Amino acid sequence: MSFQYLPPQGPLEIIHEDKDVLGVVKPSGLLSVPGRGEERRDSLYIRILEQYPLAKVVHRLDMDTSGVMLFALRRKAERHLKMQFQERSIQKEYQAIVSGKPNLPHGSIEEPLRPHPTQPLRHIVAPDGKYSRTDYSIVEVSTKGTLLNLFPVTGRSHQIRVHLSHIGCPILGDRFYAPRYVVNGSSRLMLHAKKISFSQPYSHQTIELEIEWDPKRFLN
Repeated sequence: MSFQYLPPQGPLEIIHEDKDVLGVVKPSGLLSVPGRGEERRDSLYIRILEQYPLAKVVHRLDMDTSGVMLFALRRKAERHLKMQFQERSIQKEYQAIVSGKPNLPHGSIEEPLRPHPTQPLRHIVAPDGKYSRTDYSIVEVSTKGTLLNLFPVTGRSHQIRVHLSHIGCPILGDRFYAPRYVVNGSSRLMLHAKKISFSQPYSHQTIELEIEWDPKRFLN
């Protein structure tokens, strides 16, 4: 699948800053880090480096996903935050609008994931994949789709997108894992990293950052 990379423009939106950590809004359509080739160099990380030259990447969001991202401002903070992600002590909440609706009002999707054998940008459910779990709950159902709260317990690439497609609820606008009529149901991927909670690397205080969006306007 080929497409022209046309990242959205605009100033950085910083929602949190201390001596260790930045909390930043990533818009849909912008890479988290540079891709291959000069034409895909523009990314949230490159834009952050212009203002914070010591910033370090500690996690990523898919290009088509919007929401809150963390960056470390010191090497010790980078190590501390990466460890929190590895130990799954960081709490994350997403929202998505999907086609159809899950059979149960809330539940867990536990399916192993691995890279697609012939399409390197995609991932698949496979018995020999890595353990992956996504918890969900239904927020609202309409004729245009179902709004879900999502809580990824593990953090595999494309995990939420593959899990929801696997249970027959692909995300609106998902050009990788949804059929064409679902892709055409939205001008963007309807997946948003709404909230993240982590331990501040120096003070160990719990910090919760949230970026609201207005998904219900897409359902009405």
